Amino acid sequence: MKALLNHPWNISEQEAIQLQQELALRVIHEDCEIPVHYVAGVDVAYSKHSGKLFAAVVILKSDSLELIESVTVEDTEQFPYIPGLFSFRELPPVIKAFEKLQITPQLVVCDGQGVAHPRRFGLASHLGVLLDIPTIGCGKTKLIGDFEEPDLKRGAHAPLIDHGEEIGSVLRTQEGIKPIFVSVGHRISLATAREWVLKLSLRYRLPETTRQADHLVKMALAGRDC
Repeated sequence: MKALLNHPWNISEQEAIQLQQELALRVIHEDCEIPVHYVAGVDVAYSKHSGKLFAAVVILKSDSLELIESVTVEDTEQFPYIPGLFSFRELPPVIKAFEKLQITPQLVVCDGQGVAHPRRFGLASHLGVLLDIPTIGCGKTKLIGDFEEPDLKRGAHAPLIDHGEEIGSVLRTQEGIKPIFVSVGHRISLATAREWVLKLSLRYRLPETTRQADHLVKMALAGRDC
């Protein structure tokens, strides 16, 4: 699975910001009418001892959440640590991991933000636009925006607002557990993104896609940092 849109990664901070602003105009906030049989999860981890980073992509069956394929990639950092520009550090190895997949997913859930981003173009949106695939941003913490705490029951949600614009949802995936932050990545509506995150979070706070990708990338990192 290859990116349909390519751009340089080794660019300046200002060039990266300008590129985000340009590509944000391509984000589609409507559902893609394609049946979802396979869902991908994405995560990235950094080595404490070198400039290496590790990306993992897992593929789960959408009905049973069975893990059927996984890929890890080791890469070297190409972009500095700058808040709001994480995708320029993390996506190069993620794209390489997608190129190794044998199975093509119809939806990708990212451990990060989509349009809940200062320039409405977080990692999930960036990946979705490059691959031209439906993506969801699912963050453990808030990047920007204000919200009121949702009800404690599973499935309760509240709007995440930035300057009067709804940029995502604060979603309670398990009763009485801290909510997570869901936003449109690309080619999906916010309501459908919430539905998918709940469907993928049957037992735990985080979607199974994120949990599986996180476990895989930590295993890869441990194997190299030990």
